[in-house]
Amino acid sequence: MDYNAIKEAMQELDEDALLEQINKVMEDGDVNQALTACQEGMNEVGKRFEEGEYFVGDLIFAGEIMVEAMDIMKPALAGTGDAKYGKMILCTVKDDLHDIGKNIVKAMLEAGGFEVIDLGIDVSPEKIIEAAKKDDIHIIALSGVLTLALDSMKATVDAIKEAGMRDQVKIIVGGNPVSEEACATIGADEWAYSPQKTVNVCQGWAAA
Repeated sequence: MDYNAIKEAMQELDEDALLEQINKVMEDGDVNQALTACQEGMNEVGKRFEEGEYFVGDLIFAGEIMVEAMDIMKPALAGTGDAKYGKMILCTVKDDLHDIGKNIVKAMLEAGGFEVIDLGIDVSPEKIIEAAKKDDIHIIALSGVLTLALDSMKATVDAIKEAGMRDQVKIIVGGNPVSEEACATIGADEWAYSPQKTVNVCQGWAAA
């Protein structure tokens, strides 16, 4: 298998070539290596966007074909990790309507052994708290693309504190405006710059 061809197809936004390669991997290849190649390609897409070579439409399209690739690989990825880590919450925070990044993270978390309660986009702190209480959730992942999402993330963490639940849940934040400094301001436990980091952190929490 030429895993570099997967990375190149992803970074060049060549949907047909990418899906052809992923289907080959499913017949006779290493799905984890293919996933890594896809992620490296996505990282390159992100760089090209920052440098002005790609635009918002390109980012959205990259996310869509990444989700398509993940859907093909999901059965094999789920098979590689028999450990079931239980339920967790994932959503895009209030006033942010973006879901491409969230959907990629969801696919990878499910492949990594989680049952993901996806609350969708523009989700209020109250709805998150209600869902966490209902299903006795201990891990919450908050996503956002817009800068204003940082305020919504902080408001969500503050609301969880006020509800007396902060000690019972671990909170990870991710998305374009999130940084280590923002994570500290928000009051989250961890932040993620990639879907794979989100999976690794949440698995570590669930296994502890």
